[in-house]
Amino acid sequence: MPDIIQEFNEYRSKMNEKLLADNNKIVKRIFNLDTNAYAAGALDVKTKELLGLVASAVLRCDDCVKYHLETSFKEGVTKEEMMEAMGIATLVGGTIVVPHLRRAYEFWEALEETAVK
Repeated sequence: MPDIIQEFNEYRSKMNEKLLADNNKIVKRIFNLDTNAYAAGALDVKTKELLGLVASAVLRCDDCVKYHLETSFKEGVTKEEMMEAMGIATLVGGTIVVPHLRRAYEFWEALEETAVK
């Protein structure tokens, strides 16, 4: 697994464990709500992940973008679908989103590398 993906996942897991171990009811409820929001419903998981990706890019949250990219990749989103979604995010968010688009593209390439190995 490329370092960029491994580092992100290890840090995210470690910090999520610490946050949840703190036993804060509000934080636990937010995490639970987030998990349930992306479950299949009227919209399928793939669509919800792309929506999350666009919102995260517009809000310029690189951690969130990486999370949604990886989950989208696992859900079978193609590079073309991802780029179309990121194009919409860049249109909505403006040129300030371009650095996040660059990092998203780099992360996607790393995800593609994992599929080849």
